[in-house]
Amino acid sequence: MRFVKMQGAGNDYVYVDCFQEKVSDPGALAVRISDRHFGIGSDGLVLICPSDTADCRMRMFNADGSEGEMCGNAIRCVGKYVYEHGIAVKERLTVETLAGIKDLELHVENGKVSSATVDMGVPRLISDLPEKIFVEGREQTFVGISVGNPHAVYFRSGIDELDLEKIGPGYENHERFPERVNTEFVQVIDRGCVRMRVWERGSGETWACGTGATACAAACMLMGYTDDTVRVRLRGGTLTIRWDRSGSGHIFMTGPAVEVFCGEIRI
Repeated sequence: MRFVKMQGAGNDYVYVDCFQEKVSDPGALAVRISDRHFGIGSDGLVLICPSDTADCRMRMFNADGSEGEMCGNAIRCVGKYVYEHGIAVKERLTVETLAGIKDLELHVENGKVSSATVDMGVPRLISDLPEKIFVEGREQTFVGISVGNPHAVYFRSGIDELDLEKIGPGYENHERFPERVNTEFVQVIDRGCVRMRVWERGSGETWACGTGATACAAACMLMGYTDDTVRVRLRGGTLTIRWDRSGSGHIFMTGPAVEVFCGEIRI
């Protein structure tokens, strides 16, 4: 099977062109190839498939084999792939996901896609503003936001000192979230910039999360901590989020899309 490894702000996936390849058990394959010692090494697997309703369809599988509704970093890389491989050579294209059809604007330099802006739709509040719960015996306060998948955003200082490998599973699997949840720990720097670490359901800590950054920004704006355009600094880079609250209500994410290498693997 041929594949391409790509990353967006350090959030790395293995991409398979299902216009050319067939994958019979993507969940099992995701577990195998994501292993950073015995596989290719990634945060998961992304299949780029034909679509009846959009330019292509994206299926995203986490490192544990579970299928996710949407991934903001992965979809930018999908846009890069379909443009540069002749599947949809246009700077505005559509991608079908489990969270609906997403519109992308590709930023092209010398025939290559360097970054992309994704219309993430209208963010939806899924908690009180804010809401209190107990995690492992301690009271915590979060803002719940859905941008096609669920996120719980926690505001706190000292995020670099957090041992996410230890505490992350307790947040992800809390009974408040019967289908598990992506968890963001956010430190506000000023009205135009925040820092974030993320514990993704099914993958653990990743260097970036596009939907997480979008949810984080929406929570910051709803709480009045930032302006309606904010830079979200993650371990793997920076994403820019803009919420058109006075117009369409849609929120937009802009960030890089980078090809790392391509290869073949026996499956």
